[in-house]
Amino acid sequence: MIRDVSGAEALRNIEYGRAGGQSLQLDAFIPERAGPFPAAIIVHGGGWVAGDRRLNVEPLFAPLLSGGFVCLSISYRLANQLAIFGAAVEDVEMAVRYAQSHAREFRVDRDRLALIGESAGGQLAAMAAMGAAGSGVKAMVSFYAPMDLEELARGAKMIPEPFRQAMAGMRLRDLSPIRHVRRGIAPFLLIHGTADALVPFEQSRNMCREIRKAGGECDLLAVKGGGHGLRWWESAGLTSYKRLMIDWLRKRIPIE
Repeated sequence: MIRDVSGAEALRNIEYGRAGGQSLQLDAFIPERAGPFPAAIIVHGGGWVAGDRRLNVEPLFAPLLSGGFVCLSISYRLANQLAIFGAAVEDVEMAVRYAQSHAREFRVDRDRLALIGESAGGQLAAMAAMGAAGSGVKAMVSFYAPMDLEELARGAKMIPEPFRQAMAGMRLRDLSPIRHVRRGIAPFLLIHGTADALVPFEQSRNMCREIRKAGGECDLLAVKGGGHGLRWWESAGLTSYKRLMIDWLRKRIPIE
């Protein structure tokens, strides 16, 4: 056990499950107070084939901890083979179940869980929030995530070319969160840069529209001039989203 990230207790390399012979691990950052706390399960991006649970999403840790949340940042199976593209949704669902069953160890209230995903991780988290893990998720935050893979495949470079060619049609539709919107899902906050050249801003705008049409709650936060990536936003000084995200989360998952 070491201490870092604004003095939080840090527990690293914890195995939350296994899949395909691979150890699935998370890092936990826990406020130093007694708890129990709400928890944010964080899913990094990287185009489904790369990314890191520390580097990609590090800008989220300090604001979440200061806001009274435990951070559980997870790794998942990377889709280095076409056959497992999309399988990581099951890994996110497994992480939600693990957080619930090990809540006491992390000083977490198992009934106050949020999912947060960025880029490809936002697609995975959204699918989990609307699928098998849905009943355990009280709020979902997505950063510049591809929500309609069919539409994205027509012109963007987010989907690796071999996957684009092999998975056109129904498979991409099945993995598109926008096709799984239904009544009763957790509230969504979609945060997206208006100048994102990799995943167009319209992906979040259209997703939010569909959620509202289904009777759900969705808020869309446009980061004016923002490109793709939290690190990009940090270097450009586009950090006001942090306070707005925490305020939004605390209204849906109150801090006791």
